[in-house]
Amino acid sequence: MKTEALQKQNNIDLEPFYQALEDDPKLLEEALEILLGMINFEPQSVKKFALLIKEDSRNLYNEIVELYKSNQEKGDSPSCCGGH
Repeated sequence: MKTEALQKQNNIDLEPFYQALEDDPKLLEEALEILLGMINFEPQSVKKFALLIKEDSRNLYNEIVELYKSNQEKGDSPSCCGGH
């Protein structure tokens, strides 16, 4: 029974789902929020997801790096020397 259910899951056509995400930015944002919420509870998943972004989504990775750099330049993180 379980094997049959898994086979049906593997045969699901996900193209309409992907198309809907491409067509509706709000839907994509909501899906990403759900995904990130799920990943936050599993430390191993966080690392795997970060590596996936780095390897397969170079534009997203570059944007994350730029955001990090701009936050560092604004002084959003504590300085080791107290600003002196």
